[in-house]
Parts: sequence; structure tokens; C-alpha cells
Amino acid sequence: MSEGMYAQNILIGTVVIALIIGAGIGYGTTQFTADDEDSTAVSGKLKAGFIYVGPIGDLGWTNAHDNARVALDEKYDWLETNFLESVAVADTITSIEFLIEDWGADVIFTTSFDYMANTILAGERWPDTIFFHISGFMRSANVGTLFADFYQLYYLNGLMAGALTQTNQLGYVGSFEIPELVRHIDAFHLGAMAVNPDVTTHVRWISSWYDPGLATAAATELLDPGIGADILAFTEDSESVLQAASAAGAAGFSHYSPMQELVPDATISGQLVHWDVIYEDALQKVFLGDYTNKNLANVDVLGLLKEGAVELGGAFDVPINPLFVDDLKAVNVTDALLGGSDGTLSVYELVMTRLAQMSEVNVGFEPFTGPIYDTDGNLVVKSDARMSIFELMTMEWFVGVDGGCAAVSNVGCVFSPGTST
Repeated sequence: MSEGMYAQNILIGTVVIALIIGAGIGYGTTQFTADDEDSTAVSGKLKAGFIYVGPIGDLGWTNAHDNARVALDEKYDWLETNFLESVAVADTITSIEFLIEDWGADVIFTTSFDYMANTILAGERWPDTIFFHISGFMRSANVGTLFADFYQLYYLNGLMAGALTQTNQLGYVGSFEIPELVRHIDAFHLGAMAVNPDVTTHVRWISSWYDPGLATAAATELLDPGIGADILAFTEDSESVLQAASAAGAAGFSHYSPMQELVPDATISGQLVHWDVIYEDALQKVFLGDYTNKNLANVDVLGLLKEGAVELGGAFDVPINPLFVDDLKAVNVTDALLGGSDGTLSVYELVMTRLAQMSEVNVGFEPFTGPIYDTDGNLVVKSDARMSIFELMTMEWFVGVDGGCAAVSNVGCVFSPGTST
């Protein structure tokens, strides 16, 4: 079933935020367990409803969420699921109302950053229902937050991009200027600069999560001689950017889905997600009574490499397209700790080492480790400090930006060599 139009980005004003904070929203540190409460397991079937920002047939965000929903629905007899796709922000409450009042949902998952404020309001309106908002940072007694994030993978993609570019010009097609994309673009640029300090990353915003036409136009602008980018990354739910790169003889990184099979000649690697890991954990805890409508204020789950929630690659179980492995092995960088007897190692070795380190239980490497300076030269991460999950989820500063950024269709910003380390 389908409702509404594609969601539009909403910037939540200070008045709205003040009202929400006044309602008692939690901003605590990340926790993977709920506050102690008397737990009661669900009797009968657990009914979970999903609110999607795009169509389930896209090749990105919504498709990945729905694949997880279907897999879990088929796996557990005690679970029944339903969904509404392409729900506009303005239709969030009415869509939630349908799932609760007409269908009888016990749990609601709202799967877009844009739904954050309305999810909190829905939690107040239906206090007996459990809500989980995806990618946000506002919580309350019956509203928890969940996310599977790609910033580690974008850093690894950046390492590869910095090594493979021939023009030192990289491009990024972004949907909306929200903390998630700021985090991913910064990680991508930090990775590229770690192996190539002369690199510049250009960003073009399209103000849409799913618009193949706009994505193609933005990618073409980045690839054209005026900018000359030869490696692209993106956040848009189709393979259009990769197709544009392929047509121009360039390359890039897939986003959210295994796009290597669709554009094999131009897909270096990418970011893949296992939403089933996140949803299964949450639904099991609701079913067993560990998560209730009274103890979610500190439930803020972030799934990364070590949790198995995300995976490096443009195809599952293929972290780097074999077509690009030899080129990455041919580029050497200096690292006193990781290098051999001469202090050098290939970028391929560096990528695989960082991947292993970030997959460890005690994460051995973190991309956002200080010192890091923002565009204006302000120290935003102190030396040897690692950013907290809350800081990552609310990030609003850029690294090495030349000029400004605006969340307006077709207005671009340029990332250039800066004072990051």
C-alpha cells in the first residue's frame, strides 16, 4: 500500500525543539539496553508497522529496510509486519494512525531522519505503543532510536578514492544536508586526504532521496571538465550516479545496495547494510518484554562494522571490486605503525587493515579521532579523542570546505584541502 509523496527535508526550528525538550526527550549516551523495568513478554503475535520515505522498489535506503522486514516476517511465526511507502513528512501522523488504529500495530518504525519530530509527537499521542525512529537523536519513554551507519565505510571508500583519482578531483552527490550526510562526506574526505593531501572533494545537493534524473545531472556536472571529478560517491537511492560515471569513463562507490552487478566496470566498492541485524535485535527485545513503552529513553542503538550491521563492498562478500584491486596494490603510502620495514604499505593493505581494526570488538581505529579541525580552523575533536555517538549523530560541521553549503536544490559546496589530520 502506498501513501503520499516523497518526504521533503524539514529543518526543525528552535521553537519545535524547545517544545520537544520540554516534553522530556532523552539525549543520553548510547545504550544497548533499556532502563530497568518490569518486563512482560508479548502474548500472541507482535505486530510491527514500518513507515518508509521512498518506494520499496528503489535500489537504496527503502529497499534495504523492506528486505529486512520481509526476511524477519518470514523467519518468525510470532511476528506480523505491515508498511506504508513513500510517506511525506506531512503524512507521518496519519500514516502512523492508520497502522495503530486500523491495523493494530504494537510497534512502529519510522525510517527517515525527517520523521523525527513527528515520531516524538506520535509517542505522546499513543503512549501505549512502542516507537523506534531511524537515524535520529530524540527519544522519550516509548520512543527509542536505532541506526546502522556507514561513516566507517565512507572513510574506507575515501582511502580508495584518494589513491585512484588521476585528477585529484572527487565528487559527492548528496540528498539533504543533515547530520548523517555531513558525517559521511567528512569521513569520505578524511579518508581521501589520509592518502592524498592534494585531493579536493566537490559536493552537489539535489534535495531528494530518490530522483535518478537530478542525480544524473549532478553527477554529470561533477564529471564535466569544469570540475573534472573522476571518482564519485553519493547518497541517492538509485544507481544513476554510477551509470553517469561509467559513461564518462570514471568510477565510484555504490550506496546501500549491491550495485556492482548493475555497473560492474565503474563500481570500486561501496556501502552495504544488514538492517535485519538491527530490527531483529529490537523486535526480539520487544517480544520478550525487555523493551517496553516505559523504558526507551536511553535506548540509542548504533550498528557499525563490529556489530555486523554494515559491510564494505559494492557486492555482498566482495569488499573491493577485483577490477580495482591491482591498482590499489600499486599505490603505496607511508605509515610508521602499519608499514613494513621501510614504513610503507599499499593502499589495498591499508584499507583491509583499517577494515579489520574497525570490525574488532574493541575498535582499533576510529576515523573521527582528533585532532580534527573544521573548515574555519576550529578544533572540533581534541587530540587523541574520539567523537561520541551523540556527537556523531548531531554533527553539523564540515572538514575542509571551501565556501558554504546550502540544503537547496542544485546549490553546491566544494570540499578542498583543509587543516584536517
